[in-house]
Amino acid sequence: MKRLFENPQIGDRIFFKKFAHEPGENITIIDVSLKPGGGNALHYHYTYDEHFECLEGELSLEVDKQIIVLRPGEKAVAPSKSVHRFFNQSADYNRFRVTVAPGQPGLEQMLQIVYGLASDGLLKPNGTPRKFWHMGTIVALSDTNLAGIFSLLQPLLARSARRAMADGRFARELQPYTELAAELQEAL
Repeated sequence: MKRLFENPQIGDRIFFKKFAHEPGENITIIDVSLKPGGGNALHYHYTYDEHFECLEGELSLEVDKQIIVLRPGEKAVAPSKSVHRFFNQSADYNRFRVTVAPGQPGLEQMLQIVYGLASDGLLKPNGTPRKFWHMGTIVALSDTNLAGIFSLLQPLLARSARRAMADGRFARELQPYTELAAELQEAL
């Protein structure tokens, strides 16, 4: 099963240390290497907590309007329903671990899709999908909810995701990026 995914467009990579379906505790563990200036937008999740641990360099988090700077060995949590983001405001790459509890197969699938789209040049320069329904599908899969003014888009994104699932676009265009699809193809 593929564990390393790279985004050539923005220069980061992730490594799945543990998938939710693997034996043991029901968690997802992801190691992230993030370039200077990299990060994600403010968002929140209803169904899971994210536990961050800085492994190398310096990791910045914003959790409910509080900025937290982690150095190697330091940890912080973004509890479910907290508005948060991670970012690298240092001059060097950082490396950090995210432990998602409970484990989230949808988040795992979303990351595989996003990194696949990036490898195929199907993301905008800011790292978001070029197609609106792609964005809708990835936020739906991962229980990612947009914060602030962007939250107004959430109902439209959800609708676009439902339509893409119903009319087969997800199966044709996005599911092939996922490990589940890769395993099915190997079995044929």
